[in-house]
Amino acid sequence: MRTTDEAPDPSVVPAPVPLPRPVDRAMRILTTSANHGVLWFGLAAAGWLAGKRPRRAALRGVASLALSSTVANSVIKPLVGRRRPDAERTAVARRIGRVPWTSSFPSGHAASAAAFATGATLEYPAAAAVLAPLAGAVAYSRVHVGVHYPSDVVTGAAIGTAVAFAGRRLWPVKPWGPADTAPATAPALPRGRGLTIVVNDASGTAKPGREQLSELLPEARIVAWDPTSQDLGDVLGERPQAVGVAGGDGTAAAVAAWAHDHGLPLAVFPFGTLNHFAVALGLVEPALVAQAVENGRAGAVDLATVDGRPFLNTASIGGYPEMVQRRDRMTARMGKWPATGYALFRTLLRHRPLQLQIDGRTLPVWIVFVGNGRYRPRGLAPAWRDDLASGVLDVQYLRADRPLSRTRGILYSVLGLVERSTVFEALDLPRVRIRSLSGPLPPAFDGEVGDPVDEVEFAVDPRRLTVYHLPAGS
Repeated sequence: MRTTDEAPDPSVVPAPVPLPRPVDRAMRILTTSANHGVLWFGLAAAGWLAGKRPRRAALRGVASLALSSTVANSVIKPLVGRRRPDAERTAVARRIGRVPWTSSFPSGHAASAAAFATGATLEYPAAAAVLAPLAGAVAYSRVHVGVHYPSDVVTGAAIGTAVAFAGRRLWPVKPWGPADTAPATAPALPRGRGLTIVVNDASGTAKPGREQLSELLPEARIVAWDPTSQDLGDVLGERPQAVGVAGGDGTAAAVAAWAHDHGLPLAVFPFGTLNHFAVALGLVEPALVAQAVENGRAGAVDLATVDGRPFLNTASIGGYPEMVQRRDRMTARMGKWPATGYALFRTLLRHRPLQLQIDGRTLPVWIVFVGNGRYRPRGLAPAWRDDLASGVLDVQYLRADRPLSRTRGILYSVLGLVERSTVFEALDLPRVRIRSLSGPLPPAFDGEVGDPVDEVEFAVDPRRLTVYHLPAGS
């Protein structure tokens, strides 16, 4: 037998291949699971099923991913055309097989990971604990398996993050805490003693909620009210210490007016079909209202009126009522924002301009929106308020005397550039009078529709309404 110190012929004796470490296996699995966004779409599906906040986070994350992927893969990659790292310089145990043929710069995987994680976290900060390290691991995995340079990954992550933050500018993040209220006091009513709750049995889930109300506040008096045939004062009977309402926004506005006239605090239980006012107060669960009632936690809010009839949220003239109804019908099927876009398109396509005199100024408009307080975002899809005691009406309207005003209105709303547009007008006033030169028009307010009139006045009542709720930080 002959011995030698020379290396064997590699064609006869192959060089030893190091066994993959656990981290190598993990990086290969992780990087391939993120191909075509599969990992992120799976997380989005889980978020969609987990509840309202995770669902909104999933939508924002997927939207950010889609846009960042387009920017990175379809715009920048073809322009740069950087070659991938030499596969021979990567340990065999780390390789994923066939190297992608597209440009190395920037990393589309890193862009998508950062965009999804950032977008979802903007909507649901608690998700950062899971998504941030996962996105970082996906980005690193592209270098670990040898298909990207570090600069590719860093740039891709920067693109994804920037796209997500730009998306927040165009599609503002809805605050989850209660809107601001003015200071106010209300009596603490342990077990609901002294509280009379009005239930509109025809409103959403109010009737099944009776048992829950009885469990939460066993000493509260619960009465049924039929707005079409009964006087609210007769139903309430002897004057209580406070009034509660279990129903939608229309029912809440009617009971709020009675409480306001009699100087009583109001407790709004979210049992209606639409509970925008309760949600604005942060009262997403009846138990939160009961807690505020028992502890005497309250604030003061504005009560707006349309020709003397109260509304808590919004009113409108023209095509806006139809747009809201169409949006609400489609929201469960396609989500709020797609439904809003669809409703805007259909409504603006069908309607003709109205000749209106708004605060003494005559001009043609498509739709008029009047909010009890300043709504955000500005434009054709206002969704929330930061302050329920601002003392002003938010009057927004889309002008019809500008070229392509409907198209521009939708575009500016989608891009978040309404305040820079010339097709939108907005006024913050405590009172506004609108006169129709196109014949009588029905005003709509909090889901109700009034009789057609030639002239209507919207106003904020100078006396605020006291409502039970848990202020931010409670």
